[in-house]
Amino acid sequence: MTAPLRRWLTPVVAVLAALAVFAGPAPVSAAPTTPPKPSGHDEEPKLLGDLIEARNRDFVKAQARLKKSEERRLALELELQRARSDLAALAPQVNEIAAQSYRTGRIGAMSMLLGANTPDSFIARASALDELNLVNDKRLAVVNAVKNRAEQAKLALDAEVREQQKLTNDLKRGKTEAEKALRLVGGRGLTGGLVSATSPVARIAPGRTGDGDWRSESCSENDPTTGGCVTPRTLHMYNEVRRAGFKRFVGCYRSGGPYEHPKGRACDWSLQNSGFRSWYNNDMRMYGNNLTAFLVRNADRLGIYYVIWNRQIWFPATGWKSYSGPSAHTDHVHVSLL
Repeated sequence: MTAPLRRWLTPVVAVLAALAVFAGPAPVSAAPTTPPKPSGHDEEPKLLGDLIEARNRDFVKAQARLKKSEERRLALELELQRARSDLAALAPQVNEIAAQSYRTGRIGAMSMLLGANTPDSFIARASALDELNLVNDKRLAVVNAVKNRAEQAKLALDAEVREQQKLTNDLKRGKTEAEKALRLVGGRGLTGGLVSATSPVARIAPGRTGDGDWRSESCSENDPTTGGCVTPRTLHMYNEVRRAGFKRFVGCYRSGGPYEHPKGRACDWSLQNSGFRSWYNNDMRMYGNNLTAFLVRNADRLGIYYVIWNRQIWFPATGWKSYSGPSAHTDHVHVSLL
């Protein structure tokens, strides 16, 4: 057994003894310390819980806008009904004016004036014609105003319906995105809300085939953590995780036993700078959460097979499930590669 491997396994023995006493993570008691910043970031990452809260605030505001939109829509529908009712009431006047125009026309009006026998009767008839035209113009103006009111109400109503459809779609999309983002990283039960809203984007691992599959790889690369060997894809994952800012203790190759460690296709990422210990403060839990989130969010780029953390296991095909294996994985994040 190599010296680096002995250094990695010694804390494992110690933590197994500790687990017999503590049986799982101790309650959060210590004040949270500043989590590690991913490389290239000058500010603290926004927590996914903050993002979920912001989206829920947007949801509440959108609901209020939708309620007001529905009230405007109802008012516009009533206005449209009133305008159409007023227009129907004016229909007899419109018909009367139309029939009168048909009977007299321009020549009829001229004949009416030329048929006057005296200047006084001519003036009387001209005044009567002007008064008739004035009355008809007023009637038609009222009809046109009501008609225009109905048309504007219909246009506004159509616009309000489109706005409601947009708001409804925004509500559904925001809710779906929030639920999806939270489910992807294990939900509040796994993370306690202590997880960054985003993660750095990993570079694509080698070995991707044209049909999207991953080529089988042998344990051909030197393991930088134990002196054993790892596959090229595992080494790539190791480098990408460290490039993202997660540089605490890690062990990959382990001889003997089943699963992926002896094949150089798995790594255990501790929550501490040395050894393994179950999380007992927000710093340790958030480190594990953010590391897990980085792996899951970049699973397709890194060729992730599965991730285990804090009594939960994630597969690309099934998402998060309860895990009850020999280790609770409250002291490290396990990742296996395809």
